[in-house]
Amino acid sequence: MSRYRTPGTIRRAAGAMAAGALALAGVVALPAATAHADTSAKGDVIANLWEWNWDSIASECTNVLGPAGYGAVQVAPPAESLKQTNYYWWDVYQPYSYNLNSRFGTAAKFASMVSACHAAGVKVYTDAVINHTAAQTGTGYNGTTITGKYDTPDWDPGDYHTSADCPTSDLTIQDYSNLTQVQNCELLGLPDLKTGSDSVRAGIANFLNKQLALGVDGFRVDAAKHIPETDLAAIEGKLTNTTAGAAPYVFQEIYPGSTPQPSDYYASGDVLDFTYASRMKSAFQGNVSDLSSLESSGILPAANSVSFVTNHDTERNGLHMSYKDGDTYKLANLFQLAYKWSTPTVYASWEWTQSDQAPPNSSGFVTNTDCSGGSWYCLDRDTGVVGMVAWHNAVDTAAVSDWQTKSSSVIGFGRSGAGFFALNNGSSAATYTFTTGMADGTYKNVVDGGASTVTVSGGSASLTIPAKSAIAFYNSSYTCTVGCEGTGGGGSSGSTVTATFNEYAATTSGTSVYVVGSIDALGGWDTSKAVALSSSGYPVWSGAVSVPTNTSFAFKYIKKDSSGNVTWESNANRAATTTTSAVSLNNSWNVADADATDVTFNETATTTLGTNVYVVGSIASLGSWNTSDAIPLSSASYPTWSKLVIVPRSTTFAYKYIKKDSSGTVTWESGTNRSYTTGTSSGYTASDTWK
Repeated sequence: MSRYRTPGTIRRAAGAMAAGALALAGVVALPAATAHADTSAKGDVIANLWEWNWDSIASECTNVLGPAGYGAVQVAPPAESLKQTNYYWWDVYQPYSYNLNSRFGTAAKFASMVSACHAAGVKVYTDAVINHTAAQTGTGYNGTTITGKYDTPDWDPGDYHTSADCPTSDLTIQDYSNLTQVQNCELLGLPDLKTGSDSVRAGIANFLNKQLALGVDGFRVDAAKHIPETDLAAIEGKLTNTTAGAAPYVFQEIYPGSTPQPSDYYASGDVLDFTYASRMKSAFQGNVSDLSSLESSGILPAANSVSFVTNHDTERNGLHMSYKDGDTYKLANLFQLAYKWSTPTVYASWEWTQSDQAPPNSSGFVTNTDCSGGSWYCLDRDTGVVGMVAWHNAVDTAAVSDWQTKSSSVIGFGRSGAGFFALNNGSSAATYTFTTGMADGTYKNVVDGGASTVTVSGGSASLTIPAKSAIAFYNSSYTCTVGCEGTGGGGSSGSTVTATFNEYAATTSGTSVYVVGSIDALGGWDTSKAVALSSSGYPVWSGAVSVPTNTSFAFKYIKKDSSGNVTWESNANRAATTTTSAVSLNNSWNVADADATDVTFNETATTTLGTNVYVVGSIASLGSWNTSDAIPLSSASYPTWSKLVIVPRSTTFAYKYIKKDSSGTVTWESGTNRSYTTGTSSGYTASDTWK
């Protein structure tokens, strides 16, 4: 927060499997595993649209974030909060009630925003203010009136820490090196919830589960250092899965201080890396050559962190950079997207002259974001940033290579032949020859939206980098979709290879499944040119497409009904890279590549002519116990029936085999439901015999 809180965020998620559903299946709800971000994933970039209202976020997801390839959007706290005569940004960090009618819009608009973002392939993470409630009494944005700060619609006085827990005379934190005070006393007078109480944990979990039921995909836990990690883990253990069937993603705000440390919270989620942002400020306000030792500079491990250049607290208190640093600030964001490390965030908010200043509003209610009016700084849609999101997604897991320091202001590095990036933090243009590691050819510069090109010859390129800018290119069919002009890429020879797309997707009558993507062969993201898949292996839809060799591309599956209405799957854009050999891409509707693994089901079962064997289970990618959507197994190795199925990682699910005869009559195997638990690797096998 800043004035009335310390920044806080939480990213991990445990969640129970959605209980319930089928008495027939007899499935017992089990807690889902902790969901850590897959730092190797494409489509992982988070747009932090801080204190934008819900209508504006919905529009941005549809028109900017989805087409640009952002994986998720982080939004402000959605609960009803303090409303004052003098409006401040930090009012929303003083919750009045867990009602979702807030200064950003109604609960209905919040739900509509989540749906719009999902339709665009963008996940939604909300800012979870769960350490405390409001320090100031008055009336909230939904009309809730509070006359005593320890008595709210959600909490009674016994739900807060008291003098029995906090050793200071006024119950506030006076010594930030004292762990008991940090976690049991009040942060700047904000009533501190007794998160060690199971009833308090349940109340917080209910608030978060209400959001999960509306489609929210995860949470940034505000002021997480002020909550014991064991309490956070207990709260997360009460969370349900997301509507997509995955554990919610949790990342935590551990503001710098002597105690506790970020590593204390790795078990309950990822941690926002304040040191990373500090290194960005130091380098870009000093010597960018220092970035060559970034990984050994004290930043958090990639597997446990979320990086950022600035946030709403640190841009105001001077700890980190801000939009007021101009092109230098923008350049730091481009570097963050180029360098292979943890999940990156791009912060976009309003311009301010006073640190407490509220966002543009009408009677406190935030008005629509206007990126052309000078009040908002919409970095997420900047041409260079959009280009680098595409670049970031395209280079995927490729390691940093060919690092070159040309001066204290000019550096360049590759990503093992998948892309190359060079920046100039100086005050005048700089020309240098770089070893790129790229195949010879002509490439578009994504930083200027493809307005300029780069020629690589013998693996090297002579680059003239404008002052306070960068040049970046990658080996793919680059399609600029937002805030830029022109298309193109490089490195493709013109020959093609067959890509077979197999997508598990249950549909209703009259609805079909298509694949669409960034290259011409997949329609160039034009849904009217999407490639229709065959339903002959329903519920697996398949199709073979000739795509360019040695090319990286993004793609996604869509559904079209008989009226032509298009529904996009909700996960981030998928990506693939071809070589000179045929490729098979196995996917499951709404299961993101980063969250997916595969299980090969082998069932030994004898049948009569015309009868086939299927697998069906408790999760969506196994038909959610609907026998019509069960997955057909192959009889190629009869009497063993087999099929590779894409399912979520780190998930426990129930399943069973069935037989269907030529008339569609279903026979279930006997006995109790089978159970399987996936981990974080791939290539799992379930070998069973009909019972």
